Formats: sequence, structure tokens, C-alpha cells
Amino acid sequence: MNAPPSTPTPPPASYRSVLAVGEFRAVFAAEILAVLGQVAAQLTLSVLVYGRTGSPLLSALVFALGFLPHLFGAALFSSITDRLPARPLLAVTALVQSATLAAMAIPGLPIPILLLLLLLSGTIAPLYQGTRAAMLPDVLPGDGYPLGRSLLRMAGQTAQIAGFAFGGALLALVGPATALLIGGGALAVSALLMWTGVRHRPARGSGAGRSLTRESLAGGARVLRSPELRRLLALSCLPPALAVTPEALAVPLTDASGGGPAQAGMLLAALPVGMIVGELTAGSLLSARTRARLAVPMAFGVFATMPLFLFAPGTTATVLLLLPCGLGFAYTLGLDRLVLDATPDEARGAVLTLFSATTMVAQGLGYAAAGALAELLPSHMVVAVAGVCGIAVVALAGRRPRRAG
Repeated sequence: MNAPPSTPTPPPASYRSVLAVGEFRAVFAAEILAVLGQVAAQLTLSVLVYGRTGSPLLSALVFALGFLPHLFGAALFSSITDRLPARPLLAVTALVQSATLAAMAIPGLPIPILLLLLLLSGTIAPLYQGTRAAMLPDVLPGDGYPLGRSLLRMAGQTAQIAGFAFGGALLALVGPATALLIGGGALAVSALLMWTGVRHRPARGSGAGRSLTRESLAGGARVLRSPELRRLLALSCLPPALAVTPEALAVPLTDASGGGPAQAGMLLAALPVGMIVGELTAGSLLSARTRARLAVPMAFGVFATMPLFLFAPGTTATVLLLLPCGLGFAYTLGLDRLVLDATPDEARGAVLTLFSATTMVAQGLGYAAAGALAELLPSHMVVAVAGVCGIAVVALAGRRPRRAG
């Protein structure tokens, strides 16, 4: 008797196969444009507010309002990402952010109105990010999802660095109003790419008869009630919040070791370079199952060398110590898979929106906490303390909860 023909096993996903998907290429290009536009606009607004008020506090508030509203928007409105189809929601949220930047370009707009528009943009941003994250498993099923997330992270980080240079060039060439309009134009093109490049899919849930805010808060409660999602949320937001400490203190660290702006730039580049190398290596050489199994051990790598800052290393040693910290961020590839597996399909948008927003806000708070602690301790000691705290966080959050039954 002949054995039935076996179903061929699909080849493992790779960065090449992910980039071969037309829908993902549209999402990838839209992400680059959106980050470029947002970062350039944020820099422009900071310069504009400082120029009109002379207040460092209000200028810094521009950057704070880029982080803090994320959690507000995620907590109150995240369930909309499951109620509505992804394609129109992505396009509309990007267009609203584009319109807020265009409105900021109106000459003579009062500073409080500028900050309110920035608050609106920051509240909407997590809905865009959460919708995109929830849609990505449909665009890249199976093992392609974490690789797609990895590429979007690398593109976003590169675009963020380029965005500051882009914004500075715009300010020098065309002035704040035109720079804001160009930033808004980049977001409008991003919306167009989402509308034309992403296939229509129905919403995952209806939400009929339920309050949007109540359902969004229930999504947050679902995460907090689930031991598995709680630990994954801690692994998602706390390591990045602690790992930003060397970046937050780049200038005082290099100043203490006798370096200047060029050395500070090298320090700031070390972590992102390590992150890109780490993610590309893990995504190319490790299977999806191995990446998920090694997520926690690799997360320890983020902080493995930071306690050595206790010995006040010089600038060159500092850069060399930060490179392996960046390599450890390859843990996010396995973490993305674990989060998706632990999330019910009907709540995918709300949960991933909350994860994205919490991580963003935690990083903002991490910058603030590093600066505050550096008022009391030398900068190198603050980095060492952050490293020890990071190791403790990973050790606690990395423990799997016992299964019921």
C-alpha cells in the first residue's frame, strides 16, 4: 500500500523572503517616511518653541509630549484597532497626524495650541503602531512575523537618527513652517502607501454594544490578569527603559573621560549598531523556535557589560562595552513570537497597542530617570546601577509562570 503524499514543508522565513512580500514592502516604506516626518517635526517644534519663548522647559516638553500621550491613547482607545479594518485605520491615523503637523505650520499659532496639537498627534500614534503590529501576522504568517517586526525596528531606528539630521537641514534651508509642512507631507505619503499597498481585511472583532473606552480598558486588564502577558510586558518595556541610560548620559560620560562631541556621537551610535548587528545575525542564523527559547538568555546580554561601568571606563572602552549590549536586543525577535502566541486573535490589536505604547512611555521615563539619578551620582555609576537593575528585571520577568492544572 502506497503512503499518502506528504505535504511539503514550507522553507523557513528569512529577511529576503519577508522583503519579497509586496504588502510588507509598502508597510516598510511607510514606516520610514512616518518616522522621518515625525522626528523632523519634533525637532522643528522644539526649536520653534524655544525661539519664541526662550524657555528650555517648554522646549523639552515638546519631546516629552512625543512619549507620554502614547499610554493615554492606548489605554482609552486601543480596542478600535480590533473593531475596524486595518487598512483604512492605518491611512486615517497617518492622515490625522499629517494634518496636525500642517496645522502647526500656521504662522503665529499660540504655544498652548501647538502643544495641544502635539498631544493629539501623540495620542493617535499608538493606534497606528498597534494596528500595524496586529496586521503584520496576516501579512507575514508564521515565522515571517518576528522578522518583519525586526526589519521595522531597524528601519525605524535608522530613520529616527536620520530624522534629526533631516530636520536640522530643513530648518537651515526652509525654516520651521515649511519644515513642518514637509514633515506632514511625509506622513501623508505614508498614508497613501498604506491605502494602496495593503490589502483590505475585515476587522477581527465587532465590539457591538460595548463602549470603546470600556473595552480598551478591559484589554489592559486582560494583560494585567494574565501571568504570561504580564511577564512578557515587563520583558518588552523594562529592559529598553533601563538600556537607554548610557544614551541619556552620553555627554556627561564622555566629558568625564576627557572626550568631546565626536566621542559622544560614537557612544550614541554604539548601541544602535550593536542592535542592528544582533538582530540581523539572530534573524539569519537562528530558527524561530531557537530565538523564542533564547529570548530570556539574550535579554541578559543587554545588561551583561553595564555593571562594568562602575570602574569608570574611558571613551573607547565605553563604546566597546555598549556594542554587546546592543547585540542582546536580538531577544526581541523571540519575544515578538511569544507575545503573539500568548495573545487571543480577537484582542490582538488592543494588546499589541498596549505593548507598543508602554514600551515607548517606559523609554521616555528611562531617559528622565537617568538624568535625575545623575544629579546624585556620577554618570558611570548610574549606568552600572541601571545594568544591575536590568539583570534583576530579566531574572524576575524571565521566570515562566506555573501552568494551572
